[in-house]
Amino acid sequence: MLIKLSNGIVYDPAAGVAGQQRDIYIKNGRIIDPPSDTVPDQEYNLHGKVVMSGAIDMHTHIGGGKGNIARILLPEDHRADPVERNSICRSGCGHAMPSTFVTGYRYAEMGYTAGFEPALLPINARQAHMEMGDIPILDKGGYVMLGSDDYLLRLLAAKKDQQAINDYVAWTINAAKAIGVKVVNPGGINAFKFNQRKLDLDEQNSHYGITPREILQVLATAVKAIGVSHPLHVHGCNLGVPGNMQTTLDTIQGIGGLPMHLTHIQFHSYGTEGDFKFSSGAAQIAEAINKNKNITIDVGQILFGQTVTASGDNMRQHANHKHASPNKWVTMDIECDAGCGVVPFKYKDQNFVNALQWAIGLETFLLVDDPWRIFLTTDHPNGAPFTSYPHLIRLLMDRTFRNDVLATIHPEAQRMTTLASIDREYSLNEIAIMTRAGAAKLIGLKDRGHLGSGAWADITVYTDNSNREQMFEKPDFVFKDGQLVVVDGKVVATKWGTTHTVKPDFDPSVEKGLKDYFDRYLTMKLGNFKMSDDEITEDGRGSLTTHPLVGDLA
Repeated sequence: MLIKLSNGIVYDPAAGVAGQQRDIYIKNGRIIDPPSDTVPDQEYNLHGKVVMSGAIDMHTHIGGGKGNIARILLPEDHRADPVERNSICRSGCGHAMPSTFVTGYRYAEMGYTAGFEPALLPINARQAHMEMGDIPILDKGGYVMLGSDDYLLRLLAAKKDQQAINDYVAWTINAAKAIGVKVVNPGGINAFKFNQRKLDLDEQNSHYGITPREILQVLATAVKAIGVSHPLHVHGCNLGVPGNMQTTLDTIQGIGGLPMHLTHIQFHSYGTEGDFKFSSGAAQIAEAINKNKNITIDVGQILFGQTVTASGDNMRQHANHKHASPNKWVTMDIECDAGCGVVPFKYKDQNFVNALQWAIGLETFLLVDDPWRIFLTTDHPNGAPFTSYPHLIRLLMDRTFRNDVLATIHPEAQRMTTLASIDREYSLNEIAIMTRAGAAKLIGLKDRGHLGSGAWADITVYTDNSNREQMFEKPDFVFKDGQLVVVDGKVVATKWGTTHTVKPDFDPSVEKGLKDYFDRYLTMKLGNFKMSDDEITEDGRGSLTTHPLVGDLA
């Protein structure tokens, strides 16, 4: 079937198209060049409508054990937000951490067609992929979590060379069916197990004698060396700690120019000024980002209301458990791999710290110059549920609205932020970069995030509206791989997306040392640890897409 989308106002930053009227043709799920004389089987007249590729959430916690713990911990949150079954969609529930099917529906209803789990534990990868396999419509992928795993720390303590690290990282990416590598509190999750309650960038793990800086350097080197497109994805030291701005600046300088992505940077941008000994470091962080072109960031914006924080950073989650709201929490160990902490939290606009966190995130968005190196996230669900993205987009695009909200928050927080003096308003093209073209480029998705010939037809159509929140929360149409799945903000059909991976090469002899380690220390055998391709696809829910490595001519 040939489908024509005619007369739309297209925003396709990857092609340099910003607000131009264009026709788009779809055949066999992909965008094609305009045919010379073929009459389309179906045509949609999009006169005056805004057309973008499907949005990509490059950091969202949608698969893995921590999400299920969060769901178990918050039954009241589910009861407050049920979703009824209909002829198209299954029932589900949940606001802060929606059930799997509801996750797919609600993302699609906002115009999103892909989401990437940023903390794919190697030992739990199978469960995480199975859970993501339950999410309809969306493409999925995961960044495998390293940096506190016992085996890596043993390699570093034994002074193994960089090639040994490269082989281990590449092997783990293959075993977990990942598309990138994530570090959470490098070495800190492991240090917590030896009763360390903090670990700064140059502080040694008490058991292995390894510093976070060393871990970041060898992993960033490995990711680049094995050809993975997405830079090392870093949740740094001292998350949420006043004064951690300096740790973040030191991390940027300490990586030595290697590509590095700093995630949920809002939680790592705090100073110690003022009566409350808590202040914004957004200006200093943004200045460093603007100067260091090897660094990309996502923000992790907090928005006011009830949510749940779910993280592999058990060290920081344990430190924050006293702030749990409602008052219940979980912290746990995960074999020799990592850890997990789940703490419900309610961000309040009349709480000084929460209000200033809100302002710090927005300051960062508005002070970083290059929209290709900053990405729209709330670190779902840690800063806010992903369903709040349209509200966040309005805050970025509408200075008057932003300042109206600013005037309602804690008065001391208003005095501690420069937000009111920042005139910048994001354009539609910049939103398309942050949520589409830039995200696809960062992750390495060559045929997503743009509307050029050969791209998969993931397309979102909006009615232009000066109220950007209303505009982005209810698209007119969403096409996934050329199939119409959303009309007027409601799912009208479902399908299964693909799972995005990479497969870097490694020396097979790496498995000898791993087998000995597994046999001695773990409850899982090496053969069971590794996932096969057909485990992703065997139930018919989606496909597996392997992307070329950097420098690969395939």
